[in-house]
Amino acid sequence: MAGLMATFGRYTHAVVRGVPASLATEALRSCEAEVDLDRARQEHADYVEVVKRRLGLEVVELPADEALPDCVFVEDAAVVCGDTALITRPGAESRRGEVIKGALKKLGLNIVEMTDERATLDGGDVLFTGQEFFVGLSKRTNQRGAEILADAFKDFAVSTVPVTDGLHLKSFCSMGGPGLILIGSSEHAQKALKIMQQMSDHRYDKLTLPDDLAANCIYMNLPDKGHVLLHSTRDMFPESFKVLEKLKDYLLIPVSNSEKMKVDGALTCCSVLINKKPNI
Repeated sequence: MAGLMATFGRYTHAVVRGVPASLATEALRSCEAEVDLDRARQEHADYVEVVKRRLGLEVVELPADEALPDCVFVEDAAVVCGDTALITRPGAESRRGEVIKGALKKLGLNIVEMTDERATLDGGDVLFTGQEFFVGLSKRTNQRGAEILADAFKDFAVSTVPVTDGLHLKSFCSMGGPGLILIGSSEHAQKALKIMQQMSDHRYDKLTLPDDLAANCIYMNLPDKGHVLLHSTRDMFPESFKVLEKLKDYLLIPVSNSEKMKVDGALTCCSVLINKKPNI
């Protein structure tokens, strides 16, 4: 377990997918807002560029599929931990065709498929802390989905957390480093954190951000770069931006995500991160 914590946030590969034109008109969303498709594509290209050029990960880019308006949000389609990939069964029926199994298989991962028709699980509801899993029980993820995840990753404790507001568990939290949970300041976010703390045998530090969505960040621990955090821009969340600036010894990289956020997409949604061992 200690070895795993030492490699927490270490990634070599990222799987991403293009933005279909159908995202603007047909993607699922909780509020009606007009999506600027060109800007959404530019923001996504910038995100991929940061991961590839600035951080040096090998990026597997899958083409967009017009029949799958939400397909850019690859995080929901799979949960990867170590050398195992669990292919999920998304809660929204329209998203069940978003299969990225082939790409994960090519990377040498052991594939486990969620085939039970009673189960639903979105990757956006899965928070891996390096020591255990928390799974949000939300509109998209149910108890059976959490049980299958626990079966797939037997080395780790799995606890469930009710998501009473927002789309996913990670709509208001993410990991900001080993033992550090970034959490939104809303009542439901703080309540979820309290449940996580009560259920865990581990102690976590927390960093509370004024905006729930700003608490969705991507943490990496990379050779030559150290602690890296991709986070929302100052324009989007000025108060939360100030709080994140307090993270000393981090390479802080603001990434714009304004258009995909209109269709409930957060930063973590747009990639599946993998730490591929050289011998796989």
